[in-house]
Amino acid sequence: MIDFDSFLSEYKNKLAKIFKKEHETNGDALERGISQEKLSEILMSTPLASFIPSEHGGFGGHTAEALSMLEASSYESLPLSLMMGINGALFLQPLANYGSEEAKNDVFGRVVQKGKMGGLMITEPDYGSEALKMQTSVEYNASNNHYSVKGTKHWAGLTGMADYWIMTAREKNSQGELGRDVSFFVHDSRNGGIEVKEYYNNLGLYMLPYGKNKVDINVPASHKLTPKGTGITLMLDLLHRSRLQFPGMGMGFLRRMMDEAVQHCRERLVGGVSLLNYDQVRSRVSQIQSYFTVCSAMCNFTAANVPLTKNTAKMDVEANAIKSVLTDYMQKASQSLLQLTGAKGYRLDHIAGRSTVDSRPFQIFEGSNDILYQQITESVMKAMRKVKSTNLYDFLKGYDLTAQSSDYFKDVLNFEIDMKMSQRKLVDLGRALGRIISMEFTINLGHQGFNKELIDHAITNIQEEVKAIMSQFANTKLSDVVDAYHDNSSWFTLQKQLAH
Repeated sequence: MIDFDSFLSEYKNKLAKIFKKEHETNGDALERGISQEKLSEILMSTPLASFIPSEHGGFGGHTAEALSMLEASSYESLPLSLMMGINGALFLQPLANYGSEEAKNDVFGRVVQKGKMGGLMITEPDYGSEALKMQTSVEYNASNNHYSVKGTKHWAGLTGMADYWIMTAREKNSQGELGRDVSFFVHDSRNGGIEVKEYYNNLGLYMLPYGKNKVDINVPASHKLTPKGTGITLMLDLLHRSRLQFPGMGMGFLRRMMDEAVQHCRERLVGGVSLLNYDQVRSRVSQIQSYFTVCSAMCNFTAANVPLTKNTAKMDVEANAIKSVLTDYMQKASQSLLQLTGAKGYRLDHIAGRSTVDSRPFQIFEGSNDILYQQITESVMKAMRKVKSTNLYDFLKGYDLTAQSSDYFKDVLNFEIDMKMSQRKLVDLGRALGRIISMEFTINLGHQGFNKELIDHAITNIQEEVKAIMSQFANTKLSDVVDAYHDNSSWFTLQKQLAH
């Protein structure tokens, strides 16, 4: 196998050629799925070897290399990067950390040499964010040393397409009751047992098939993942590791949004001058550059602190902050590019329109951002109770993830925290905390010699964001749902009454 740097250079060139052709024809962007010819050409470069240890034929499973492969993919195609991310973070890395040697030998060789792919099935139709209440069951059959897994799963990326699946289920006891813990199994699609009942017409990410699956599989005991604790801890490690690697997917995407915005605004003349001369335009472009810089800092943090072998089950604050803030930034960047490109950007086959639709679900899957922001606040409050601290600024000043950045916000953080605040306040404060943590990463990136102008502008933009969020947080008057909203709510009826 060639060295990673040579692979990355060749991979970037290959993707540029493949997606340049698609851009010129415009047709492929509106088609669902990906042609086998194009997929085979991409996988022939062995991008998934970035996630695989060297003893199993991969590049070594180094986090920085995996992130750079995702970055190269997302610059040309966000859906392709998500496909690579699903394979890596939700299948190959859990297998590397928790799989038996027999399962690894079975899977890794086919992934590297034959371009096979894997995915993860957790979500069920009635249990989206409540993953631990899944109804998919598993029973052990001692006679053949296999596990029988039955249930219904949906919204698994690569539905009907993956060659392998990590399947999640809860063990059923002799009374037919499901246990609290979760088990994980590696299923080979060649063995059958997964029937696609429906393919979904997903709003974006056309390259990836999603749908509803009826599961009735038998998996050898050798292909059950072995947690280093409970299955729930394994799930936390899997999900946190994936969220911590979102910046790889975001990095290329944000670089592309930045490049497209700068190029368009330089070339587009309005009133005889370049768009880039207008103050509001410069504000939007500056924000996109800020998002790019923060994402760079997130990549730097993950690469330095999350090797493949590290258990990330307890890195909830870092993982939730990175995933939620980054995906908000991805959506904001695409919205700004769409605003800047105007009418021509409002086409599904234009980079701006397509990016706006494709980046939106990143704020929803693998933990809805509203939930993650709430969890960030709850985790910080739990840490405050542990050290008997009640002043938010005092705590954040001594907190590893905010030691430097908290100084920028003393005026809005210097208050006693209400440990019984409403859910919407938990979410608001989590949005602010996520950005303060992101600023800490950004400051650290600056210390390492990253472009100072970009760092300074990113810090300024985060300051503006946090102060706006905290202003909203300080508002004590909360709106509520009006149940009888049909009563006296017709303006036309009021107009008729006035007329008489």
